[in-house]
Amino acid sequence: MADMTKKGEEDLQLEEAKKELQTWKNKTKEAEDVIARLTLEKLDEEEVKTKAQQEMMARFKEQEKLKEEFNERKMEVQKEINDLSKQNQNLIDNLNKCRDKLQKKKNECTKLKQKFKIYAQIPDSEVEFSARSDKQVEDEDQPIRGEFVIVQRVSAPLKKGQALITFEEETVASQILMMAMCSVACDAQIMDVKPERITMDPSVKFEVHLPVSRKQLCVSGVLSSLSEERIKDCLQISFSRPSRGGGEVEEVLYDQNTGTAQVTFLHPGVADSLVLKGEYLVDLDSEMKVQVGPVYTYKLSKFQTFCGSSRRTVLLDGIKEMMDQEELQDHLEIHFQKPRNQGGEIESIKYVSRQEEHLLAFFTCEEEK
Repeated sequence: MADMTKKGEEDLQLEEAKKELQTWKNKTKEAEDVIARLTLEKLDEEEVKTKAQQEMMARFKEQEKLKEEFNERKMEVQKEINDLSKQNQNLIDNLNKCRDKLQKKKNECTKLKQKFKIYAQIPDSEVEFSARSDKQVEDEDQPIRGEFVIVQRVSAPLKKGQALITFEEETVASQILMMAMCSVACDAQIMDVKPERITMDPSVKFEVHLPVSRKQLCVSGVLSSLSEERIKDCLQISFSRPSRGGGEVEEVLYDQNTGTAQVTFLHPGVADSLVLKGEYLVDLDSEMKVQVGPVYTYKLSKFQTFCGSSRRTVLLDGIKEMMDQEELQDHLEIHFQKPRNQGGEIESIKYVSRQEEHLLAFFTCEEEK
């Protein structure tokens, strides 16, 4: 009995041991499965890692290539920028040179304009009205003739640090010009100035002949959609109306491109009165005002150029600015008035300080030689 009990216990223990063994076998199998799975995952991760490294290396090489291309392109762009900067600077230099040339040309043009500018003062004259003689009636058909003599006033430039002195006597100016240098006392200082004969710019003289027609009239502002012949007919009818100041028309010339016309009256005097009005009412498409003016020609004749020099005027050069303009001019005037300085009575004096602009001095005929 005891043996059977003992055997039953051993069988029970054996059964439990088998169960435990089976449990451990199952765990071992699970562990092996886990190990196999982890090994496979590790292999997969290694493969992914290798691919990632290869990809990273490829990206790195591509980045290096792009960096090199960027540096090359940057150098090219920088070179282009440098070339454009040089071109821009060259253009700026050329522009400045052109501006300087333009300014010089403008100054030269201004000087030439000033040199050949014509100043003419037409004197007032008394007009006496009287009855017309038979000869005057016969001369009505002749144009009004105007003849003018234009003389440009002689001029000379006066620069900074220079002065012009005009003496009343020619001998005084001659004595001053014979001196190489004049010492002028300015308070406690002595200033040396150099007397020179003044050089004048060339001048011109010419005649202008201006005949003005007493029968013809210039008409402008004739704008219409009518034909050329129709416009001429309308103008002839309009300018033939005495109620508007017109008269018998001999001929009408019309230029459709410029919208101007020339009306010739049969008798003189009509054009004279209409010119004074300045405008006239004509009938075209509708009533409209046109501008009227004289018909004239002009002719230049006896064109002459000449140079002159002043016999009583002396140019003083090399004046130093020791004091203000008025005070220095007073010292110059006092010095050259004294006989012991070979001076004499002064008619006029003008000093240009170094702060002033250049001036242009004009001379009358009696000062020219």
